[in-house]
Amino acid sequence: MRLLSWVAVRVAVCAATLTVLSVLVFSATEVLPGDAAGVASGPAATPAERAAVRVSLGLDRPPLERYLDWAQGAAHGDLGTSMTSGTSVTAVVGARAANSLAVVLPAALMILVIAGTAGTWAGLHAGSRADRVISASGLALAAAPDFLIATALLLGFTLWWPVLPAVAIVPIGQSLWQRPELVALPALALALGGCGATLRLLRASVAQTAAEPYAGFARLNGYRGPRYARSIVANAAGPAVQAFSIMLAGLVGGAVVVETLFNVPGLGQELTRAVAARDVPLVQGLSLVLGAVALLVLLAGDVTARLLTAPTRRNGGSR
Repeated sequence: MRLLSWVAVRVAVCAATLTVLSVLVFSATEVLPGDAAGVASGPAATPAERAAVRVSLGLDRPPLERYLDWAQGAAHGDLGTSMTSGTSVTAVVGARAANSLAVVLPAALMILVIAGTAGTWAGLHAGSRADRVISASGLALAAAPDFLIATALLLGFTLWWPVLPAVAIVPIGQSLWQRPELVALPALALALGGCGATLRLLRASVAQTAAEPYAGFARLNGYRGPRYARSIVANAAGPAVQAFSIMLAGLVGGAVVVETLFNVPGLGQELTRAVAARDVPLVQGLSLVLGAVALLVLLAGDVTARLLTAPTRRNGGSR
């Protein structure tokens, strides 16, 4: 299948997945405990007043009709209006996304450096003592929940060695991008949480590539040291890129826990507040955006991996 046709199919699959996700998000908010009309009208409202609020919010209409209106608006960039603040959900997403990026991007960079270096080294020296130590460390990090890593960092850097702030309190008129000390712990917590799985995937990819016949021929032809490592890494790049994209998509979900623990005013913390307040339009909008971002990251990873392996495919698998 040609590259453009393959990309078109992948885009269509992502669009179909996002459509299914929108149905699941809308259905899930329909069965959330508590009534959105009750939240909007307040605890002292009478049944008649709550009924009036339900009509004013359009909640008396059939679910299918409300879903189609919401999906049509989302397709045009209108995610509705927050029930608690009265502001546009799209505006809330835009304001919070910058704060989430200030945490996720440094975390992704740290994972790329730490997991990339350690995973490549372990794969090139598979079976060695260093490989066993690195693999065991990666397994421990992969098994550790995000909140446990975040709690350990809080104890270490705010209580035992208090050099970093425990929560991200952004001064008025500034942003997280101007205060790197506020994002250090959240970014490190996300990075450590994502390092384990990424390291092990990279290690497996490099070790598998190093075990193939062409790698033996390369060694027989005098490939040693950095030259040999570059040859192996270049051929393992495709699966490695996919592993990194899977990790990056997972960071989007992991940020919900980390942002809440460190009080980072990002998309994850806003989603937690919206669920607690039964702010249905905000929950729907944030969930759909987070899902769409994860799908786009995975799509970008698949396309990049396909481009990296295209020469091998054209040569019938020979390197």
